[in-house]
Amino acid sequence: MQLAVTAAQAEFNPSAEALAASLALPFLGSASPKDIEEFPFVLEFGPALQLCATGRKAPGPVLVDFVSGAAAHRRKFGGGKGQQVAKAVGIRGGFYPQVIDATAGLGRDAFVLASLGCSVRMLERNPVVYALLEDGLRRLQEAALEDRELAPIAKRLVLEERVGSAAGWLAAQPEESLPVVFLDPMFPSRDKSAKVKKEMVAFHQLVGADEDANQLLAPARAACYYRTVVKRPRLAPYLADTKPSLSLEGKSGRFDIYTRHGVPG
Repeated sequence: MQLAVTAAQAEFNPSAEALAASLALPFLGSASPKDIEEFPFVLEFGPALQLCATGRKAPGPVLVDFVSGAAAHRRKFGGGKGQQVAKAVGIRGGFYPQVIDATAGLGRDAFVLASLGCSVRMLERNPVVYALLEDGLRRLQEAALEDRELAPIAKRLVLEERVGSAAGWLAAQPEESLPVVFLDPMFPSRDKSAKVKKEMVAFHQLVGADEDANQLLAPARAACYYRTVVKRPRLAPYLADTKPSLSLEGKSGRFDIYTRHGVPG
């Protein structure tokens, strides 16, 4: 799919042009909607970096927002340590393991875990998604200067240098050197229900599924000390056809847990 970079206003042109150059994408400046019709998607550089579908009936933009909206609501009212993702990585009592989120995507689970007290290192190989993550993290750090609640979360959330292969990065780590590895590879979506937001359907079309997802499990399990956690749609097959030690199942998804050493009780 074709993608270009635009600027929300002329004042953002220099930064937008630099981003376009770094991603080897066309730069259209602060173009009008008619000028971008040939591109199904644009990355719009403004106060926040946004991935926008084009066309008359295009869905809303996709961006990484750790400060407001759904992330803020979940941080305040999401259920705390009772959430399945917290149970899956082994949070309990005063134990908050360091987590390597090897398929960070838009960083939603990583932010939840950081909000709960875990130090999270995010890996992302897709250059467009990496740019969205980098921008979201920048805005989180800016907001943390004024918000005492966000400040410790921002310190616990780290975006590693972009990798070409998460499997290769994991394979290069010493055995049992990473407390918890979290995997949420993009799964081919077959769900056309209204529950799937149109903007996320467009995002999935651009990014595509992780066809090499099965290659992640073995190096993750070798590198982890406590456990590897795999997030999957509820009816999806096990990653690499490997049965987990246990699973936590919800209405639409589940967490498959491959344990190595028990977490402190």
